[in-house]
Amino acid sequence: MKGIPADGISPYMDAATSAALSGGKAAMQAYGTAVEYSTKEDGSPVTKADLQSNVSVKSALAGTGYPVLSEEEPDSGERLTADRVWIVDPLDGTSDFVDRTGEFTIMVALVARGRPILGVINWPVGGVLYAAQAGAGAWRYEGGTWSRMSVRRRAEASGCVAVTSRSHFTREEREFVESLGIAKRRALGSSLKVAEIGCGNADVYVTFTDRMKEWDTAASHCIIHEAGGRMTDMAGNELAYNRPDVFHRNGILVTGGGGLHDYIAGRFVGLQ
Repeated sequence: MKGIPADGISPYMDAATSAALSGGKAAMQAYGTAVEYSTKEDGSPVTKADLQSNVSVKSALAGTGYPVLSEEEPDSGERLTADRVWIVDPLDGTSDFVDRTGEFTIMVALVARGRPILGVINWPVGGVLYAAQAGAGAWRYEGGTWSRMSVRRRAEASGCVAVTSRSHFTREEREFVESLGIAKRRALGSSLKVAEIGCGNADVYVTFTDRMKEWDTAASHCIIHEAGGRMTDMAGNELAYNRPDVFHRNGILVTGGGGLHDYIAGRFVGLQ
């Protein structure tokens, strides 16, 4: 696989790419069999594929020497004092994996000083890889070729396309999107929602949930920002990473950036 055609790409990009691809391979091996799952304490599903992917991802990152914060294993306080930490979701969109929509991904991010500086998302069913590094842009790999990712800028909400969760789109979120004058919506699973905005195929993603965690956003955060967009909480506050509390407590807002982002965040704050 050829590397990203940009200057100054970190050697850690190879580790992140290898980890995301290895996790995808493990997930696809399990995807071809009968999918069995159990339920975690928070009510979310976990499959054998989540755990197998986690092992593969961690193995690929072991040589870097940095601690790993993963959805699928107990947290360690070691990461809080580290200069850098890997934040990974070895199978983002487990519900989509169970339902066989094909819309699940493997997410790998490297965080330094509270912000993602490198992110890779592997969509194994689609055969697509998304990757970004701070200052080097965001890129999409498919069919042996890298192409630059770029958001489309919208001055107004009307005419925008919103991407919504396939399984967690609430009535309150739907009413808010409609109140913005956004009539076009597409339901997608996992981090593919943010990837679609980064590729210029959609414009807005909102979620009000207080249950989103750092591994749900770290890789896509780097990618959307390098593609020219923005990811914040619903009030427009910047997201921080490698904190003791891994929850994003005030929802997530993703747009192509510019005044549209501030407008939507302002509308949300006005409702509170």
